[in-house]
Amino acid sequence: MAFTPCWSAEALETYNRLKQDAEAALEHRRKSDKSKSSRAEGLFKQVHKCITLLLENPRHPGLQTHEFHSLQHPYVRNAKVFEAYVQQKTPAAYRLFWCYGPTPAEITILSITAHP
Repeated sequence: MAFTPCWSAEALETYNRLKQDAEAALEHRRKSDKSKSSRAEGLFKQVHKCITLLLENPRHPGLQTHEFHSLQHPYVRNAKVFEAYVQQKTPAAYRLFWCYGPTPAEITILSITAHP
């Protein structure tokens, strides 16, 4: 079953910023005739892939999804919030925080952030 994304304002803002940074880096790379993609392009590609996998199968092994206790569920008290890995074995690796809801067919993306 594929899920529909529901975005928090913070997560949508971060996603759009990462996308704009990647597009700007791609444009600069094309103008300077470089072939290697930039860090911004790679990060956005990883975030986009993580979201795609999450919406297709929240239990995908590559996401290493697990419960996260420091955030509160925005819709249901005492419901679980989860953390999925965008990057691994990287300093300040990015993480995606999400929960089920508000409807059974939706996943709310709460935050996309670098791991402290």
